[in-house]
Amino acid sequence: MKSIIEGLDKAFDNRIRVGIMAVLVVNDWVDFNTLKELLQATDGNLATHLTALEQLQYIEFKKEFVGKKPKTSYRVSSTGKKAFSEHLNALENLLKGQNLNP
Repeated sequence: MKSIIEGLDKAFDNRIRVGIMAVLVVNDWVDFNTLKELLQATDGNLATHLTALEQLQYIEFKKEFVGKKPKTSYRVSSTGKKAFSEHLNALENLLKGQNLNP
């Protein structure tokens, strides 16, 4: 028997990671502080989730200086777009197909 949660990506089990991906899928580049504000996350918590997504190659980053201040920005990779889309499709299928009371 096929598992009802087959197709869900464990990388998106956390609401911060889902939020990161949702923001990055619809924007080209988003800087760390904007993500932090949008997601109401602490520096450390956000950095941990960004690192996890980066290690999976779901996101990319660039570092630059604006004036004398460092700025790190992120975008979703093609691998990340595909994985997130597949995760959302699996969630949709789960919601559509699991009526246990016919």
